[in-house]
Formats: sequence, C-alpha cells, structure tokens
Amino acid sequence: MIWRQFLMEWRLYSRDRVAMFWTFAFPVVLLLGFGTIFRGGGGPKLSVVRVQSPAPTPRDAALDQALKDLHLQVQSLPKAEAEARWSRGETAAQLEPEGEGYRLRLNSYLMAQAGATAGLVNQAWLMAQARLSGAPEPQRIPTQVESPGHKRSTNYASFLLPGLLGLNLVSMGLFSVGMVNVSYREKGKFRRLAVTPLPKWIFLLGQVLHRLTVTVVQAAILLLVGRLVFGIQNQGSFLDLLLIMTLGTGCFMAFGFALSGFAETSEGYAAISNLVFFPLMMLSGVYFTLDSAPGWLQYLVAGMPLAPFIRALRAVFNDGAGLAGHVLGLTIVLVWGLAAFALAVKRFRWA
Repeated sequence: MIWRQFLMEWRLYSRDRVAMFWTFAFPVVLLLGFGTIFRGGGGPKLSVVRVQSPAPTPRDAALDQALKDLHLQVQSLPKAEAEARWSRGETAAQLEPEGEGYRLRLNSYLMAQAGATAGLVNQAWLMAQARLSGAPEPQRIPTQVESPGHKRSTNYASFLLPGLLGLNLVSMGLFSVGMVNVSYREKGKFRRLAVTPLPKWIFLLGQVLHRLTVTVVQAAILLLVGRLVFGIQNQGSFLDLLLIMTLGTGCFMAFGFALSGFAETSEGYAAISNLVFFPLMMLSGVYFTLDSAPGWLQYLVAGMPLAPFIRALRAVFNDGAGLAGHVLGLTIVLVWGLAAFALAVKRFRWA
C-alpha cells in the first residue's frame, strides 16, 4: 500500500510541469547564471575610473603602472565622460587629478566595492612614490585565497552550490509539501480520503518518501552540473553529505506540514510561507555571508534552521570536514524539525 501511494504521488507530481521546472530546472539556471558571472572569483572585479590628466606626467605613468601591477581594472576617461558616468551612478571609485596630487571619490551606494578599491589605489600610490624617488617599495603581506577548510578555490559556484541545495529543500518543504496539503484540503480531497480505508500515516508517509526521492534527484542534477561545468566535486564523505541532506529534508518538510495547518486557502498559505521563506533565503548565507551585519543579527540567524544546515553542508562538500565540528548546528536543525513536526501533527486535519 505504501508503494502504491508513493507511485501515485510521483504520477501526480510529474503532471505538473510548472512544479517540475521550478524544482529541477530553475536551480540549475541559478547555478549556471551566477557561477558563470562570478566564475573568476567570489565577486565582481575591482575597478577604478581614472580621469585623464590634461598633461600626463611621469608621476601619472608611475601610478598607472602601479595600479596595473596590483591587478586593478583601470578605465581611463576624459573628465566630461567620467563625470557623466559618475552622475549615472555607474562608478564605484573615481581617481582624478587635483593640484599636485590626486583625489579619490567613492560612491556611497557602492561602498563594498569602493572601499576595497580605495585600499588598492592608496597602495598603488605609495608604490608609485617609492619608484619615483628611487626608494625601496613598501613590503606587501602575501595573500592566499582559500576556503575555511584550507582548500584553495576561488570558484563562487562552489560556494553557491551547497546554498542552492539548502534553499531547494526549504522551497520543496514550504511550497511542494505545504501548498499541496492546503490545496488538497481546500478542494475537499482530504475529506474524501478521510472516508476511505487509506490510513492517515500511509498518506503522509507516501508524501514523505516522494519528497525524499525528489530531493535526491534534485541534488544529483545540481552536483552533476557543478562537476561537468565548473569542475566542482564533493571533498568530503558522501555518507556525511547524505546524513545532512536527510536531516534538512525532514526539518523543512515538517515546516511545510506545520504551516499548512494555519491556512484555509492557497492564497493565505502563500502569504504565510513567503513570510518564512524570504527571511531564510536572504539571511541564511545562500548567496552571501553576513560578516558585516550587526552582531545581534548574526546570532539571530545562527539560531535559524537554514544557516547552520548550509554551514555544515559547505564544510563537508567544499572542505572535506566531518560532522564533529557541526554538532551544535545540526542539533539546532533537529530541534526545529522536531518542533515543526509536533506542531504539524497537532494542527493536521482532513477538512
């Protein structure tokens, strides 16, 4: 009976082409899009607009060479064109001659990029002055780009892929599980099932097994695309990866079941689920970290289920770490899952 219920869930799901696209195709599109845009590193290249001097001097040439040596992208423009670009908000940092020196203007709306650019420009200026005076150049501290697990990778796709796996589980739990249950109850399907010999636990277990297999297929597709297109592969134990994915699947499916008990209509559930989904998506480190966020917000996010889940997933997948260092985080996910499951059982109703 469980097997028949499982197959029925798959048949119903495969008929919904929109759901199939958002479940299997859209995450691949995100991975390919962001992975391609930021393929050379973890973010946009730093660049500065260099306003051309009316009469170039050896100082200008020395500064230009120093900027080039620091691998800063320099776009040299006439003053009028540079000002027009600045007024449109397209420039993060603009270097322009002023008197016997220079002035660096930073766009207050793009300070993340402008601040890093300013550091390189000032370093280039010190190098240029040293070269012009014949003095030794300032010693630079060697830098090395690596992940927290000491893997030397600058591929943003390797950071993004585990985040997408986690986000897919949240999306599947909230929308595929929760929305389907609300729709069934709204259309009276639960009421008809209640008077059949089908036990409630068979119906629920069939949904759980179906979503678990959806998760496996979804993850396999993303891992395959990551391996073939970006050369990303799991650095850790596949068993640890499977355990983390199973825990996350159970937790976020329980979320969907629990939230569905608070909505009478699909429209009402859409509002409730989005209220949960968007904070999790934006604050849990799917696309970027919250290192610059206030401390209280970082502590708050650490207690949410998606953030520790993604952190553990990235540690295993990207750095080959074990689960020992993530016991607290995975316990947080487990507690959220058990609480949501208890609430789902209490709120579940056929009609």
